[in-house]
Amino acid sequence: MSRRKLSGDTATGSLFEKAAMRLEHELMAGIRDVFVGLPADARPGSARGALPAGKLLGAIEEEARVCAKCRLGKLRTRAVPGEGDPRARLVFVGEAPGADEDAQGRPFVGKAGQLLVKIIEAIGFSRESVFICNVLKCRPPENRAPLPDEIAFCIPYLHRQLAAVKPDAIVALGGFAAKILLSTDAPVSRLRGRFAEYRGIKVMPTFHPAYLLRNPAEKRKVWEDMKKVRDLLGSK
Repeated sequence: MSRRKLSGDTATGSLFEKAAMRLEHELMAGIRDVFVGLPADARPGSARGALPAGKLLGAIEEEARVCAKCRLGKLRTRAVPGEGDPRARLVFVGEAPGADEDAQGRPFVGKAGQLLVKIIEAIGFSRESVFICNVLKCRPPENRAPLPDEIAFCIPYLHRQLAAVKPDAIVALGGFAAKILLSTDAPVSRLRGRFAEYRGIKVMPTFHPAYLLRNPAEKRKVWEDMKKVRDLLGSK
């Protein structure tokens, strides 16, 4: 079927093309809130906000698991959308899935994930009571750094997840997550230890668990950061 036949006339066809070009441009530019496939009154921030967090996250997960917008969709074993309590007060955001996560389709299940669970439990939470995800939902080959177009296509998933959960606090695990959430190029070593904000939500940047496995002496700094998160949530 031709585009003109689908659109009805030349003028409408032109609008169709413009809309498609605009969407592509917004995605490549990293526009945050592209709620493809959801009715307007079910999107976070709408007048009704009809869908509960669990259903919103489920819809996002279904999209992410079949996503083929960039090269990673063809290279992955499984997409790793994220998991946890849809009404979690605390969200952890990392960079991208690793080999273990790619194999299982779950975030933070390798050695770094085991350490993350210990960190979570140390401040009185459980893995099941928080929400855990990454900026990228598919593993880059050999765990290389994410490319700009991969980031641009995945960012909307992350922002939709955070809008659905509406946590009281976010922990940015590592410099990449902090850069994405806080729009900064500052190193995590300089950002950690004090709260910043993402759309009105407190964000604590800290070291990634994988970094701690290589540099165990830095665990003390992460513990100091996490105590501040614990105190913030306790005060609420």
